[in-house]
Amino acid sequence: MLFSSSLSADAELARAPDYAAWSKAAQALDARSGTQNWRDTDESKHFDYKAIRARLERLKALSAAGDVKGLLFVLNEGIHGNIDGMGHERLYQKARFGTKILIEDYVAEVVAALHKIAAARSIGREEKRDFFRRAQHCYGRSALLLSGSGSFLFFHVGVVRALWEEGVLPSILSGASGGSIVAAMVCTRADAQIGSYLDQRKLANPAVRGDHRRLAADQIAARLAELIPDLTFQEAYEISGRHLNVSVAPAEKHQNGRLLNAITAPNVLIREAVQASCAVPGVFPPVMLMARDDDGNRVPYQPDRRWVDGSVTHDIPTKRLERLYGVNHHIVSQANPIALPFATDTRKQMAPIEAIQHASMTTFKAWLNANMVIFQKPLEMVPPLNSLANLARSVINQEYTGDINIIRPPKFWSPAKILSDLAQDDIDELIDIGQRTAWPKVEMVRIQTAISRALETILAKIDRGGDDGPGHRAAALKKAVR
Repeated sequence: MLFSSSLSADAELARAPDYAAWSKAAQALDARSGTQNWRDTDESKHFDYKAIRARLERLKALSAAGDVKGLLFVLNEGIHGNIDGMGHERLYQKARFGTKILIEDYVAEVVAALHKIAAARSIGREEKRDFFRRAQHCYGRSALLLSGSGSFLFFHVGVVRALWEEGVLPSILSGASGGSIVAAMVCTRADAQIGSYLDQRKLANPAVRGDHRRLAADQIAARLAELIPDLTFQEAYEISGRHLNVSVAPAEKHQNGRLLNAITAPNVLIREAVQASCAVPGVFPPVMLMARDDDGNRVPYQPDRRWVDGSVTHDIPTKRLERLYGVNHHIVSQANPIALPFATDTRKQMAPIEAIQHASMTTFKAWLNANMVIFQKPLEMVPPLNSLANLARSVINQEYTGDINIIRPPKFWSPAKILSDLAQDDIDELIDIGQRTAWPKVEMVRIQTAISRALETILAKIDRGGDDGPGHRAAALKKAVR
């Protein structure tokens, strides 16, 4: 009977036409199953609920008394995402919707306190700036990382749409290969325009009628010109206020992969960067990057270098985002068909078969690396084989997951589709799968990013002195670089 009830519950969620309906159904299921009682109760072995309750009551009392200095003092004691263990992943695996109400209330109270401090006239601007910068540095930032994907990039479109519609899309995005296309589409537009560019009716090539044509390099360039404005990374940031990051890998030996963005490559043109990130080795030719000079002319960027598929070396560039932006919270949309066998969401409680698969993959990685060391000398005598082995090693040794993982469900697709222009039906299906896979993670994203989003909004307003123009965004970025 319990098994039948679980099936009907899953079917009810699967029928939801949008996130509002899905969340309503999820909350109703939590109420019927008794999980809502778990949410309403403070007690849990996974975090110090007594300490969080005490901090919440203290913040409420200070807020009610209008004691802004007191709020500042309490928040100075400590503001970070996993305070007293409240970021524990098991706290987000019990309920279909959200987590402990205590945690949700505490996060909301902290956000309210931050806005009260920002608005307080009794605290000077420099003191505010110092506090909020320290708070952001300690708390960290969130980023959305879109994996390599080939034509499965439309799964990312669904994920981005789900987060954007709920107002929880991070301002820092990275993309590799197909993921770079979606990240670039988002980060080259003002926020209000994003929805219309994620409309599946605009994303399909009208010439495709189901034959799944393999795209040539010039056809990819033409499609990118339709989807991405001809902007540099700096120009895109000034328009969108979002930080676009595109991973590219070197085509030559003895070079390192790069993460292109408005900090590391402000004058580089995004279209060529994305085309390079999509240049699958052995399938598409390497790409030379282009830049815009001071006179507005398109000129080669490092003309002696060529670049290929960024997912080869940095599908999920977590460490580079940490260094550049202070990102310590990674939301990963994983649709890479090569990476999916290695992309187990180890942060959730795994079923026995998943645990066995994870252990087997870990053993396989260790075996492969050991054999690469043993056969390194013989492989160097056969350059093509050595290159292939190094490529395989690079792919297998990467980390493909983060703190919140939205992983494309396993489903057989014809290999012919992976690097092809898809028909409208396939695009619609992938976008729908992306949205539905993201919906169960939306509240987790909302709760775990609420404080960092508030800090980012407040700091941006302080830095620009109330002006929201693009010139102030550019000045803020230059200040961050310095």
